Amino acid sequence: MVGREKELRIRFAPGRCELVEEDVDIPSRRVLITGATGLLGRAVFKEFNENHWNTVGCGYRRAQPRFEHVNLLDSIAVHDIVHDFQPHVIVHCAAERRPDVVEGQPDAASQLNVSASANLAKEAAGVGAFLIYISTDYVFDGTSPPYKETDVPNPLNLYGKTKLEGEKAVLENNEETAVLRIPVLYGEVERLEESAVTVMFDKVQFSNKSANMDHWQQRFPTNVKDVAAVCRQLAEKRMQDPSIKGTFHWSGNEQMTKYEMACAIADAFNLPSSHLRPITDSPVVGALRPRNAQLDCSKLEMLGIGQRTPFRTGIRESLWPFLVDKRWRQTVFH
Repeated sequence: MVGREKELRIRFAPGRCELVEEDVDIPSRRVLITGATGLLGRAVFKEFNENHWNTVGCGYRRAQPRFEHVNLLDSIAVHDIVHDFQPHVIVHCAAERRPDVVEGQPDAASQLNVSASANLAKEAAGVGAFLIYISTDYVFDGTSPPYKETDVPNPLNLYGKTKLEGEKAVLENNEETAVLRIPVLYGEVERLEESAVTVMFDKVQFSNKSANMDHWQQRFPTNVKDVAAVCRQLAEKRMQDPSIKGTFHWSGNEQMTKYEMACAIADAFNLPSSHLRPITDSPVVGALRPRNAQLDCSKLEMLGIGQRTPFRTGIRESLWPFLVDKRWRQTVFH
């Protein structure tokens, strides 16, 4: 389903350039992505944009020129973009997702994770848009995995509490909402610090000094491309079936501690791992983390929704641009 619009384009000819009006195809399905400058938001934007959706992304600090600059705490700005664009679907990726930052800045985190989400849900309801609110496995305490969507949440840290409050707020303000809980993410980062998985790469690469790695918390690293595909599949299923709403879980299915992830990263790049040291004690600094908050994904799988990239494949794609030893890069990729 596409519409036709006129667009001015520059045409270059020998010795001159001229403005010409051309017909362009505009997909009729419209999606708005918040947090489009972030790791997940970029992947979600790309997934919809490459699959025949008219896609608009908004961001804040890093928005322009590619995305719309919108402060989600500004209710007028949010109203304007939603009502001007009239999206069929909104994917709400924007959040403060760093647990230790949330502990240090609780008010700011609550404004973004709860208040802004509630307002966005109201605006989505106002134009009849289907809202996908991205949440987290940290709404669970990690004592009795795997967790189904119907299991009672019990977040251990303020980040999990704000995301759970955000879930309740969006569902109260817009019944036509899907809450999508996901675990730790990785993917094609702009900086290694963008992901709790990729940030380990320097410790893996620089094997001249030993590095302590957590071997207590059980994680399920999940590729942002896979989450993006789930968001699009969920949106497209919803366009056909209005009963698609409520809470859903998606996750990678490879269980690893950070130590095991670091060893897998080393293995993917043929790097040594003997300098990595597993620490089996529970962490004593920073926000409390659940031991094992594994998500049961059978509800989405039964709908025929899902995509999983093997960790070694995904991590190699994500990290090879940051590889220090260029000789390895040349032999493997050329």
